Amino acid sequence: MRVLGIDPGLRNMGWGIIDVNGTRVSHVANGVCKSVGDNLASRLLSLHSQLTDVVQTYAPIMAAVEQTFVNRDGAGTLKLGQARGIAMLVPAQAGLDVGEYAPNAVKKTVVGVGHADKKQIDHMVRLQLPGIEIAGPDAADALAIALCHAWHGRAVGRLDAALKKASA
Repeated sequence: MRVLGIDPGLRNMGWGIIDVNGTRVSHVANGVCKSVGDNLASRLLSLHSQLTDVVQTYAPIMAAVEQTFVNRDGAGTLKLGQARGIAMLVPAQAGLDVGEYAPNAVKKTVVGVGHADKKQIDHMVRLQLPGIEIAGPDAADALAIALCHAWHGRAVGRLDAALKKASA
């Protein structure tokens, strides 16, 4: 199972791809889509194009995106929400199911603490995917989102199997 994790951002959109085979998780690729353009529309188009290339190149079968949290800057939150729309649209256009996770849920799953900082996330991603080079903090966050989705997917799979067994 190939999982794409996406950390939405208007300037830098992190992405990370892992393969999951049972309990074995391996790194495939990671990077950062950097928006270019003079206005919001061109920047969003740039992100869409770059992320589409990632999906076409690596052919994930599922994706996960971090949810946006609302902060004091309403205009900034709205712009981030538009970038998050691109992060959800691209995998959906490829026919992928897209999971959504709150930032604290990702941190709790990967680090064990819901209020972990970026250094802790980077460290734990490197522990779970030894020997990788990470393209930056946004890519580390995206890999953490992919790991979170893989873990939750395994948990759901075990629950489904147990329910089928119980009903048989």
